[in-house]
Amino acid sequence: MEFTGIAIKLVVGYVSLMITTRALGRTQITQITPFDFISALVLGELVGGAIHDKDVSAFQIIYAVLIWGALIYITEITTQKFITSRYFLEGSPSLIIRRGEINYKRLKKNKLDLDQLQNLLRKKDIFSIRDVEFAILETDGTVSVLKKTDSDTPTKKDLNIKSNPVHLPLALVSDGQLVEKNIKEAGVEKSWVLSQLQVHGCNRVRDCLYAEWSEGEALYVIKY
Repeated sequence: MEFTGIAIKLVVGYVSLMITTRALGRTQITQITPFDFISALVLGELVGGAIHDKDVSAFQIIYAVLIWGALIYITEITTQKFITSRYFLEGSPSLIIRRGEINYKRLKKNKLDLDQLQNLLRKKDIFSIRDVEFAILETDGTVSVLKKTDSDTPTKKDLNIKSNPVHLPLALVSDGQLVEKNIKEAGVEKSWVLSQLQVHGCNRVRDCLYAEWSEGEALYVIKY
């Protein structure tokens, strides 16, 4: 009976967390702030602790998740409607390098040392601070950088090179299976895809690990 109760709590907790995270939106992961991180930890801890507590029922787990999820949702709505609340709950971007000069006071305020700053810049493929004109520390802990003109990569417009239209590549085969949605979006026939796979030595779809289509280019195929 004890194992059955644990199984029920696990299923209920899993479904509750999945529904809650979907309802809160993808920003919980892709644009996570310190507040979002703590909220997600507490949400997981509520379910984790309840699973091992014999006195907590499955309905109480749902109730706790719903209340905490509602609080997070209300907070998100508040930050969307009231700009001043964003600075308190999410923080604000901080200009840490201006015109090539490091603002040391802002570094200290954000608990960031020079080694950490250099690490963040290297993740932007910048290995020398002298190449940076402006750097902004974002609320999620990343750094947005505007390089100095002399260090910036020239564009095709700068070099007077004619630009070609840009097309989004689509995976038509992934892990040995046809991706029906992408085939339809690409506007090609399934029979064409199969014939192209055979040209590349894939007599069966499951022989192909990955196949990518881009308009105006030949099908790119990777076999197992």
